[in-house]
Amino acid sequence: MTTAAQFTAALRNRQRLLGYWSLLDSPVAAERLARVGYDYLAFDAQHGLFGYQGLLNNLIATDTRGSTAVGVVRVEANDLTCIGRALDAGAAAVIVPLVNSAQDAADAVGAVRYPPHGRRSYGPMRAQLRIGPDPADTHAQTAVLAMIETAEGLAAVEEICATPGLDGIYVGPSDLRLAIGGRTSTDPDVAAEFEAALTRISKAAEAAGIAAGIHNADGASAARRLGEGFTFASVASDVVHLQQAATAHLAAARSTGA
Repeated sequence: MTTAAQFTAALRNRQRLLGYWSLLDSPVAAERLARVGYDYLAFDAQHGLFGYQGLLNNLIATDTRGSTAVGVVRVEANDLTCIGRALDAGAAAVIVPLVNSAQDAADAVGAVRYPPHGRRSYGPMRAQLRIGPDPADTHAQTAVLAMIETAEGLAAVEEICATPGLDGIYVGPSDLRLAIGGRTSTDPDVAAEFEAALTRISKAAEAAGIAAGIHNADGASAARRLGEGFTFASVASDVVHLQQAATAHLAAARSTGA
């Protein structure tokens, strides 16, 4: 089983990591996905269907026998309580949305670290069974990732990446494409500007020596982004893939029947 310490060390060393994105509150699915071979499962508490109990149950399910993955949480907001609860539940890392400045990034780091290095309140609950529980060990084993997904975040990406204690950045491509002028989250008319933005982001992370991650619709896209300089990539997502698989099987069944 991959430990939080192993995952965080690999992330900080800019080793290539692959994750799977989950929107559905399904611990049974998490148990299965944790054994597939991904390095992490990312549970989306911002746009996904998780309440706190669901988040806790899915993090527990990720610790199944034969798991290769750790649990990562995209929290609801850059908020001390949201971040602390995800970490207390056992998340190995948090992805913090809507980071627009170096101060936002510093606030996120402070919410992950205990005093005197940060503002996290001590009460690790489930996390103390696997991560920490001593503050120094916890700091060594948990990571904080800042999302770059706005025009402001892109403009300040170099300063954000230079924030002390930040372990990495994570691109939200849908919001970023809208931020640079796209009419939709997949607007091809801003493809050149979007690719230039991704290059700037990955190079800023490289210069700062931190991890650079990105969200992807499929595995082929993830492989492409890793080849372009990103160090970790997520493949999305369970709800989308469920519909795609069901649609494909329905089409095949109807064709065979005809």
